[in-house]
Amino acid sequence: IRRRYPYATHGPPGEFGIGPLPSLLNVVVLSRFPLEWHHLPFQRRHKGCTVVRFPTIGIRDRDACFRPWILAACHLSQGLTDGAITAKKREVQRMLDHLSAHFPQHPWILAGDFNLATSSFTIDAARKKQDISSQTVGHLQSIDHMLLDAGFTDTWLAARLESGESSDVVNDKRNVLDSFQGEQGATFDPLTNALASELVGSGLNNRPQRYDRILVKVDDQYHPLGFNMFGQAPLQPTEQGGPTYASDHWGVRCLLLHSPSADVSRSSVPATTVQLQRALANLADNEVLEHFLESQGFLPTAHERVARKEALKALERALLDATSSVSQGDSRSGPVLILVPVGSYGLGVWTSSSDIDCLCIGSISPKTFFALAVQRLRRAATGGIRILRRVKANSGYMLELEVHGVKMDLQYCAATSIAERWPEVMKRPPNDPAFALPFQTLAKLKPVRDLFYLLRSIPDMVQYRMAHLFIKAWAQSRGIYSAKFGFLGGIHISVLLAPLCKMLAYDGATVSTADIIVTFFQHYARFDWKTALVFDPFFHKDLRYNRTFREPLCLLGWHAPALNTAVNASVPTVDAIAAEFERAERLLSAEGFSWSNLLGVEPDSPSSPLSSPGATEFLQNYKSYIKIDAHYWGPSQEKSSRFIGWLESRCVMLLVDLDRKVKNIHARIWPARFLDIASDAESPNTEYHGYYLIGLARNGEESNKDDAKATQVALQAALQEFEARIRRDEKYYDAQSCWMSAAVVRAQELGNLELDQNRWGEFAGDTDDEDEDDDMEEEEESDSNGESQPIAKNVASSHGSRAAVVSKTPGLGKFRTAADVLNRLRWDAGFDANDFIVGYEDRFLGPRERAVEQWKSEQTDEEFIPQHRILYFKRKSDGVVVWERRSRIDDIFGSGIKTDG
Repeated sequence: IRRRYPYATHGPPGEFGIGPLPSLLNVVVLSRFPLEWHHLPFQRRHKGCTVVRFPTIGIRDRDACFRPWILAACHLSQGLTDGAITAKKREVQRMLDHLSAHFPQHPWILAGDFNLATSSFTIDAARKKQDISSQTVGHLQSIDHMLLDAGFTDTWLAARLESGESSDVVNDKRNVLDSFQGEQGATFDPLTNALASELVGSGLNNRPQRYDRILVKVDDQYHPLGFNMFGQAPLQPTEQGGPTYASDHWGVRCLLLHSPSADVSRSSVPATTVQLQRALANLADNEVLEHFLESQGFLPTAHERVARKEALKALERALLDATSSVSQGDSRSGPVLILVPVGSYGLGVWTSSSDIDCLCIGSISPKTFFALAVQRLRRAATGGIRILRRVKANSGYMLELEVHGVKMDLQYCAATSIAERWPEVMKRPPNDPAFALPFQTLAKLKPVRDLFYLLRSIPDMVQYRMAHLFIKAWAQSRGIYSAKFGFLGGIHISVLLAPLCKMLAYDGATVSTADIIVTFFQHYARFDWKTALVFDPFFHKDLRYNRTFREPLCLLGWHAPALNTAVNASVPTVDAIAAEFERAERLLSAEGFSWSNLLGVEPDSPSSPLSSPGATEFLQNYKSYIKIDAHYWGPSQEKSSRFIGWLESRCVMLLVDLDRKVKNIHARIWPARFLDIASDAESPNTEYHGYYLIGLARNGEESNKDDAKATQVALQAALQEFEARIRRDEKYYDAQSCWMSAAVVRAQELGNLELDQNRWGEFAGDTDDEDEDDDMEEEEESDSNGESQPIAKNVASSHGSRAAVVSKTPGLGKFRTAADVLNRLRWDAGFDANDFIVGYEDRFLGPRERAVEQWKSEQTDEEFIPQHRILYFKRKSDGVVVWERRSRIDDIFGSGIKTDG
């Protein structure tokens, strides 16, 4: 320490010629640079700050005059009483006055223990005990405003909003569900630090507080690049037992980067602005919002929290094969596997109806992992783990599980470099070489990378969680919460809410959760969805995004690839979302507004899943509807789920067609199935009969008879084309066991309907796809590139799926992938690429064709189409299909099944 910091304000009292320290409340500054200092006393005895001038380091002002850095190191009065808060305010004002009077043009640093209580629990408890008055609470908040008005930047907040600050992420002893507002970034944590706990005891003061801060004022010549805490690693256990720490406070440090003012401005100031809207006085209390969410069943119970935590541990033990005597870190333990909960559970915004989405990151190939995982999970069946089915979703293969009664979805990503550097690698910036990985690997890592950035960068996770849960409840109640139908989902709420929370914090105003919610609705009610993008300006500092005509809604996430999270959105769903924001804004300004008004529910009574007020309103708002009838009577519940899920995924195409082909009609789908109460009671348990409804309304003025007839013809043509498209897909539609139809009906013809609560078709995936082996191999090849290392040559697949074995003609070898065929057609001189056509599946328009020379393989190209959507290759000259995925024909390489010519 002496070698690193040769300069100090105080010498050791034990050395010759150095007197004792003047009191027990000293502030000592150690420095690598020469310094001059003096003591600035406060009103209270033994209290003051150390003002340090560094003559060799500083900045040049506009007149090219050198201005040394000035540091004011402080330790403010402790306590949470009226007198203590008043004393702190005077001490802060004393430092500001002194700096302004003696160093007005210099760069300032104000650092130390501010002793300002930040936990809302502590402050509310002190007010209820009458230790402090409501006026004193205002004085406490005004201290932050004083520092902000003086031009100071809180380096913790500035660094957190941009690059992120991860000290809280590694503290697994403090969950967001157990925290209170104002505890983010706490440097004094009695719940973790035994020394701090001994100091405060078990009273109301044992909540985490952000006491220690580093503030800077430097006129935009320096920018806080990073901030973190240290001293959080426990020392060796003491004789009394339990770990101890170097101090009762965590240490804080920041890195200031010198850069031109233009660069600082671009990197720190958001491109968009948010106007703060205060909530009504009757809504400002956080307890009111929490009570409302709890009464509606949106806050998980203690039992549900414990159940999910134990289920996650059980899954991890089973996957890592915890019965083995070899530890995971041992080289003999086999593959490196990291299990990470993502989605709503990882972010802490889950409800009792939420599944747990898990991503496993490892060093083996996907095929090997799933064979190994199924084997280990089946071995753990006696421990309450059950494999429901294996699904091929858009993001790759997935296992649907039930662990201790909790539904889980398990996906896998082969990324050896990430698994071996976990979790340190998640703190690295997006452009770090560690993330120079294949496209498909980055796509699978995107959810966990986005999650970790949100956890590091949202200014107050407790506030964010409550706001997110309320907005989700609102979206569900109003029928605009379902990503597969093109509405909002969890990630979309995050994209909308996180930047708003950041911008409010950046402006420095003290806000409640109610203020955030009200501002959220006011801001997006006036948002231009057709032309504007929603993105995080603190992350995307130099955004270059080219919006295409196929993107009616642009909600940009954080990490590449595929920035736009709203790929399923259509013009009708965007119109519905915009209308609901406008309705919310109108209600917010109404007299006597309450949270229940916005959701349309009765206060203090849990919402009924069968009778949603929003769904009831939807059934009353339109004179006519498109009724999509889904009927299944086959023996396999698995196939019925696939059929229903696939039909739901195709509804987006119908909405797109209605918008493009049927003029003067506004269509709105309700994102749930309805059941006819009377017919459902009569039908046997082996049959399923449900409906999807799309409300129809005219846009604009009344039309004449000719226009009305043309609209009706176009509408019928769109429905017939939709029916034909569904029925000709033999992979999902079997006329022997299912039926679907789409027709326009009047409102009075709907009958007595209720919402269907069965979880049919949550994943429109394949569980018995005949191409499973081939697709898995494609996935393996695209994930590999040095990232997967198979650990065993003979790992037998024991999951028993019919897709596990695909019969091939002996000697023909592995069926070559679409990427192999495309490359050979392009580069082999024996083929004329201009004579071949690519057949592919368009998400909205179904099967389409494109010339090979026009096919884009670069992921960043606007017209890029993933190669797993390629259906076949065909010769132009004679129309012969030379490669087809479904029939496994390959006349280019001679693999797969031979044709007869």
